[in-house]
Amino acid sequence: MVTAGTKHGGAAASPSPLHVVVFPWLAFGHMIPFLELSKRLARRGHAVTFVSTPRNASRLGAVPPELSARLRVAALELPGVEGLPRGAESTADVPPEQVGLLKKAFDGLAAPFADLVANGDATAGYSRKPDFIVHDFAQNWIWPVAEEHEIPCAVFVIFPAAILAFLGSREGNEAHPRSTAEDYMVPPPWIDFPSTIAHRRHEARAIAPLFRPNDSGVSDMDRFWEMQRPCCRLVVLRSCPEAEPRLFPLLTELYARPVVPSGLLLPDELVGSDDDAPGGDRSFSDVVRWLGEQPRGSVIYVALGSEAPVTADHVRELALGLELSSARFLWALRRPVGHSGELLPDGFERRVAGRGVVRTGWVPQVRVLAHAAVGAFLTHCGWGSTVESIFRFGLPLVMLPFVADQGLIARAMAARGVGVEVPRNEDDGSFRGDDVAAAVRRVMAEEEGVELARNARELQKVVGDRVRQERYADELVEYLQRYK
Repeated sequence: MVTAGTKHGGAAASPSPLHVVVFPWLAFGHMIPFLELSKRLARRGHAVTFVSTPRNASRLGAVPPELSARLRVAALELPGVEGLPRGAESTADVPPEQVGLLKKAFDGLAAPFADLVANGDATAGYSRKPDFIVHDFAQNWIWPVAEEHEIPCAVFVIFPAAILAFLGSREGNEAHPRSTAEDYMVPPPWIDFPSTIAHRRHEARAIAPLFRPNDSGVSDMDRFWEMQRPCCRLVVLRSCPEAEPRLFPLLTELYARPVVPSGLLLPDELVGSDDDAPGGDRSFSDVVRWLGEQPRGSVIYVALGSEAPVTADHVRELALGLELSSARFLWALRRPVGHSGELLPDGFERRVAGRGVVRTGWVPQVRVLAHAAVGAFLTHCGWGSTVESIFRFGLPLVMLPFVADQGLIARAMAARGVGVEVPRNEDDGSFRGDDVAAAVRRVMAEEEGVELARNARELQKVVGDRVRQERYADELVEYLQRYK
């Protein structure tokens, strides 16, 4: 088995700087960690070309000045696709049912990307042939480009190791086919140790479509399994063994190539001011003042990510639960795509005035989680949010998972005693405000919450160690040097 830091024989790794092309899928939950990885490579002296589309590149913000000589952005024009809204360049721009069309448009970047690799990009300031291409799950068309130019690849998976273990390899699924919801409600047979890696019934129904073709004509799993070509030398995970014990050796065996950690890519620093807000939104200062008036650890921050399939009914039940909980809260409320009517129950904001703030504009999540007044996080359990809350700040969780890996993350965090999951209807995934309120009280007001907070702080000390996390980035560079 290969684990981080293992030597593979042969000559010592070359000290010469690399040129790495980094190319994420069109979702901010992917682009942001890909950019964090790019920054870490650039800080270590390597040239990085970050590939995206024009609108996404502008929304991600400027490259830090100290890295601008080594980290360049190449923007490829996303082709239009019938049925895809004009200007849509990320999953944040479309409802869930149109993500397949976005993948179809993304597939149209194959030829421009091939030209970029072959000829460079004057606007991005690079002409040197890449030493490595680090890409996402979606580019099943990248392999012929890499093979033609003899460039090794690494798939960078921004999800936790648990979902990769649950989904398994093509060979594993062919040997142990799964065709019913019940098949996805138990750990797969290749996980041969006690595990929480299994889905609830409503989650299982959402996992099955990953194995079926979508509007792009290709299933997500077929896209990912293409990485089993010879030019894919590594699978890199935004994780580490301390966060997910026992899984890296299993995955290396499953996928027949080194599966190595990048580390958690914890944000380097807090957002310093409202000047960093996208689109010039500088009105967060009133929320900062409100937080400053609250007792230490008394506020639960509520945010369900940028892409969870939240409905108007979900919003109303969540509002009811927050009201019933009597807890102080700051809610970063994202309007469901396509919903233009009233979302919150009539009179809600008046009834919670003073102890609850609903913010529908931009919210700097890392900055909020770092605030002394914030004592817990009600989250959809996206991996990025979990990394920020538990592994950086040691905050206990109220967990309301929706799709994909989120349920697996919630089970793992509950097993480690750092969070409470809101019960859902097993068949349709609905939840009730009463259950939200009970979960919030368990974390914020009851004795159990003291233990959850203590466990979260202890886990943060182990997993969030900065020196260890930076060492994973160093070891990843060694792997890239070794396998180029």
